[in-house]
Amino acid sequence: MKLCLVTDRRRLAAAVGARPDDSGVLIDQVRAAADSGVDYIQVREPDLDARDLTNLVRQLLKSTIGTDAKLLVNDRIDVALAAGAHGVQLKEQGIMPEHVRRIAPAGFVIGCSVHTTAGVPARKAADFLIAGTVLSTASKRAPEYLDEEGLRRIVRAADEQPVLGIGGLDVASVPMLRSSGVAGLAAIGAFIPAGGEDVPEFVQKRVRELRIALESGTRQP
Repeated sequence: MKLCLVTDRRRLAAAVGARPDDSGVLIDQVRAAADSGVDYIQVREPDLDARDLTNLVRQLLKSTIGTDAKLLVNDRIDVALAAGAHGVQLKEQGIMPEHVRRIAPAGFVIGCSVHTTAGVPARKAADFLIAGTVLSTASKRAPEYLDEEGLRRIVRAADEQPVLGIGGLDVASVPMLRSSGVAGLAAIGAFIPAGGEDVPEFVQKRVRELRIALESGTRQP
């Protein structure tokens, strides 16, 4: 079962009382996640221009050295390649994964976001899919949510292709996720502490909790 931390440096900074431009807090979060065994770290900072995003990705990549974590850039293939990231997470309305394969180096990881079963067939060239929005979330408002049944339909449409759920998911959501047959979860809020908790300690604890919950039962088809 895979875990993916999706970054939101502004939300993280607000939660811990740091300045929005303080990249140190985000670096601490990413380092703790990588050290704790998170599989993917998706850098999603849409307000940054290409130069600032490239610089941030390079800083965060240093935090993954010596770990198995793969750092992916949300949608910006140019930034991912320029910064030497491990891969990219493509939007459903964006470029197709097979086109990225033609220009990316060997081993480049490609994830794709999908919101309905209709988006699945054209993305078979991706390494995995992230399906959402599953539940109501503070980070993204959706006209409707997948819930368990919608997530289950996407998993079935994907067949053997791994699907991670995203959107309002936390430890309490794991029984629903296991029942739907997903290969793991992606989250922003689940990795952000509240109440002034230490960021690395919180992230390490949360990764342990999620790992235990995700792997404590057998997935149902």
